[in-house]
Amino acid sequence: MPLAGRNERNAKGQYLPGVSGNPGGGPGWIRKRFTADFLTAFHEHFRHEGKRVIAKVAKQQPAAYLRCLTMLVPKEMKVEQTGGIKAMTDEQLEAGIAALQDLLARRAAAANVIEGSAEPVALPAPKVQSPEATPESTQKHKTNRLMMEADTAVGPRERKPSER
Repeated sequence: MPLAGRNERNAKGQYLPGVSGNPGGGPGWIRKRFTADFLTAFHEHFRHEGKRVIAKVAKQQPAAYLRCLTMLVPKEMKVEQTGGIKAMTDEQLEAGIAALQDLLARRAAAANVIEGSAEPVALPAPKVQSPEATPESTQKHKTNRLMMEADTAVGPRERKPSER
């Protein structure tokens, strides 16, 4: 609904700069303010209870704790190499080689070597069940081990596949 005495569109029908095409819509600052308030409250709660809650979850629900940790690790990590061996001076290369030789010598001195020979041993034949005694799997899809572990960490609950 145009305002009286105001031209809201140009000759092509486009809205003029500074004129909203949705005058009844909510202002965009509401969502930003809500997000800022939520994060402030969450941060305040974490400052008071964070360490205790993390320790409790790690002890009582290790699968959920591990899942949270894996979500914090970036999916892709960009590693840039600059210079490398080509940028090193001869003195730096010689020092690096000497350090590696010293490390290898210390590892060789600390290694325990066991002298002996292996003897072949025959293993007993495995016990084979008849195909009639082995039940066939009724699952259509492979089970998700992470979710099974998370369920056992939360409490016993049988996961049922969704019917399609």
